[in-house]
Amino acid sequence: MLSLTFSIASSSSSTLSFSPTPLFPSKSSFNPFHLRLRHNVSPIPLTQRTASLSVVMMAKREQEMEEIRKLSTEQINEEVVDLKGDLLMLRLQKSARNEFKSSEFSRMRKRIARMLTVKRERELEEGINKRLSRKLDKKWKKSIVVRPSPLLLKIREEEAAAEAAEAEKAA
Repeated sequence: MLSLTFSIASSSSSTLSFSPTPLFPSKSSFNPFHLRLRHNVSPIPLTQRTASLSVVMMAKREQEMEEIRKLSTEQINEEVVDLKGDLLMLRLQKSARNEFKSSEFSRMRKRIARMLTVKRERELEEGINKRLSRKLDKKWKKSIVVRPSPLLLKIREEEAAAEAAEAEKAA
């Protein structure tokens, strides 16, 4: 039996073993290698290792929810439209194979979901049922005026500044 041991970190090591015995005894001359991979697990449980990280993340989420709850419903609607526009711009950047942060997709989707959650909480406080809420949501979506996303405006401003800088250098 061949055995290879390598250390990934100081606290854990992995052992890779090859046994030349066949997996299934047969009359065939084919003799595949059996591959086994054993991982030594860290003595600290996963829950203790990530406990501090999850507490920090939860605190950030709670802080963000408090910021969203301070906004008016109209401001939330505008912010949702802006974030959906930014999300569309990210999709376009991805399809054009431009540089972008892939983590922005999930961050924006989660922020949109939190905003819509706060919006629905307010509707429930007002006594609006699910059916009426969907009807109002359809009306709101039809009333949206399409405007360039803030991300697109930012890109255009950067391009204009770069052109102005080139024009100054040429002059």
